[in-house]
Amino acid sequence: MSEPTGNASGTDRAREIETALTSVRERLSRACIEAGRSPTEVALLPVTKFFPASDVRILYRLGLRDFGESREQDATPKVADTTEDFLADPPRWHMIGHLQRNKAKSVAAWAHSIHSVDSARLVTALSKASTVALDEGVRESELDVLVQVSLDGDVHRGGVDRDELHELADAVSNAAGLRLAGLMAVPPLDADPDAAFADLESLHNRLLVDHPGALELSAGMTGDLEAAVRHGSTCVRVGTAILGARPIASQ
Repeated sequence: MSEPTGNASGTDRAREIETALTSVRERLSRACIEAGRSPTEVALLPVTKFFPASDVRILYRLGLRDFGESREQDATPKVADTTEDFLADPPRWHMIGHLQRNKAKSVAAWAHSIHSVDSARLVTALSKASTVALDEGVRESELDVLVQVSLDGDVHRGGVDRDELHELADAVSNAAGLRLAGLMAVPPLDADPDAAFADLESLHNRLLVDHPGALELSAGMTGDLEAAVRHGSTCVRVGTAILGARPIASQ
């Protein structure tokens, strides 16, 4: 994993991240208050994808215990690299990017939750992987699953079509080793965030009728977290505003 760009020392990088994190925390708190919600209702998930383990350690020292990753090939070694540091109070790792079925076994070994489940075949693979991990003592609890829904019907960008959402949610709910935790979505390109998140909120409310335990709504990133909070988000995924520009290019 490449280190951050620039010549900043470890101390400078820690100070830089602390300043940015404080700003984001204040921004999120304001968004909650303006929406008439308690700041405790919305979790901040720092997105550490493409950033080195050293940044994760800094965030951990600053009190964060949840980290978001999007590529198994980057996340698995990063989790392994930091495990010894966090034995006393292990963090929760969240897979937020597209996941291939052949990576299910690896991810089930370390992920607390997966925010991006969008197919029945992936549900089957994750159920098998999580069940084996539970039987072998690799996991202590079921794998939390958030179904990713496509708001514009372009499933090539990730997410199940809304017409298939309830069927997929039922599949997760009935799968061994998995727990249906909620919904996730990314607004369509160039969409109005308020309109997109209002749509997502409506889909979530309808899902809750049949799955009242699926309370989580993973929505909102650096550029649109305020709109997401206004429409019921329980988890905002923030990378750039905390860690800056990506230190390495996405491959």
